[in-house]
Amino acid sequence: MDRRERGLVACQLGRDPRGEIAIAVRCVHGLPAVVRTSGRLEDGTPFPTLYYLVCPVAVRAAGGLEASGRMRRYEARLRDDAALAAEYRRAHERYIERRESLRSGGAELPGPASTVSAGGMPARVKCLHALVAHDLAESNPIGRLARQDIGPLSCPGPCCPSDPRGDRGRR
Repeated sequence: MDRRERGLVACQLGRDPRGEIAIAVRCVHGLPAVVRTSGRLEDGTPFPTLYYLVCPVAVRAAGGLEASGRMRRYEARLRDDAALAAEYRRAHERYIERRESLRSGGAELPGPASTVSAGGMPARVKCLHALVAHDLAESNPIGRLARQDIGPLSCPGPCCPSDPRGDRGRR
């Protein structure tokens, strides 16, 4: 990722992004909406979140769903709908496979790799931001339900200038 795009992500987050990132999904304005991490920080520390939601409008919308208690409804659906639970488990397994394919060297995540995922997968719903990001980048049934509940994002325009660090690379 070039300095300009990393600057866009920093503008969206309000801080410099950690670790190596790549843009996984862009918004209608061509700006990053979801970034994919390498699975490790520069010092080799494991970073479990593979897909990270960076669009400020989407971040606020997912946060609003979390604040409304929607996660409990999604967990109830997982308990009551075997097909949804199976699809969620498959999304978790794909997430692990993808993350492990990008990771190299350094310390491993605590616990068996097959149980450490993001957003509460495969049995809970903990972070809608991670699940929405996963759905936008690949596919996640709970992320998809959250996106349906959010509805169309009302983005008034680009959230960051096209060159957020300026021509001289200032921060």
